[in-house]
Amino acid sequence: MVMLPKVNELGFFEIRLESIGGLGANLAGKMLAEAGVMGVGLNGVSFSSYGSEKKGSAVKAHIRFCDIDTRIRDTSPVERPHVIGIFHENLSKTINVISGMYEDSIVLVNSKKSPEQLKDQLKLKGGIIAVVDATGIAMSENNRVNMAMLGGLFRLCEFLDVEFMKGVIRKSLEKKYPAAVQPALNTFQRGYDEMKFQTYSLAEGDAMPDFVRMDTPVLGYETQPIGGLVVNPGNSILKDLSISRAGMMPHFADDKCIHCAACDNVCPDFCFVWEEQPDKKGRPQMFLQGIDYQYCKGCLKCVQACPTEALSSELEEDGYADGHRVPHKFHLAI
Repeated sequence: MVMLPKVNELGFFEIRLESIGGLGANLAGKMLAEAGVMGVGLNGVSFSSYGSEKKGSAVKAHIRFCDIDTRIRDTSPVERPHVIGIFHENLSKTINVISGMYEDSIVLVNSKKSPEQLKDQLKLKGGIIAVVDATGIAMSENNRVNMAMLGGLFRLCEFLDVEFMKGVIRKSLEKKYPAAVQPALNTFQRGYDEMKFQTYSLAEGDAMPDFVRMDTPVLGYETQPIGGLVVNPGNSILKDLSISRAGMMPHFADDKCIHCAACDNVCPDFCFVWEEQPDKKGRPQMFLQGIDYQYCKGCLKCVQACPTEALSSELEEDGYADGHRVPHKFHLAI
């Protein structure tokens, strides 16, 4: 029987996957648990937590492993993970994805950035940062992000059997989707092979942040202002939907646009910025100025609706959205 590399006070080795709906974190958690229980004889459990069940909404998958003689009586969310898998790096904009980690925890991030860049972005003081370009691998292999992330997770969790996992992938796909078996295996193997990691020790005299439960409200009975004033209403104007993009985004070519508003008609959010200007005959007309990427979740309905190819579907590059964003001028938003 295999030995777990470390356990908490209850005897559990715990993994938390941070993702958005549509990237397959829930399935990845189930496959991880199956590989631990059926593959190497551990006790294990997997379950997920999420709000609205739709693409783009935040999802957490929780996995616990322990030796065969330890009973699992705890089905609460994983608060102090030994391994964290971040399927979408932009989640760190709105969610504390590394909450509860130990100073030797491992953080696997789906990103093109270097571990040093991610250390600053995540505000990580110590631990191991592993990086794999799961989105790029999945797109090149015509497969899904979760397979590449599973490959990276298996390399980090050396007690799991890689060959057993490949058997699970075959069993899951070969009856209904036989053509998807080899791309999934290729994606898994590339995620395993192409992952890079770097270890960071805590600076002398420094300490990890105090543990705060992830469900602690920002505005509670101890923290809300006098009079119960809601200082940050959760309306559509203030929300940042950019974390919902799963790799693709629309690009706008002004010289091809005929300002027909077909894109705005199908957009589920108010992404398109318009301004009234005189046309060639001096008559007032609304002209499209660009896209406010704060509200764009990458559904690409606008690209399908555009009759002149002024909107195109492109792989999202770091910094493009910030550099090409045309912000709305909402006089009610601060």
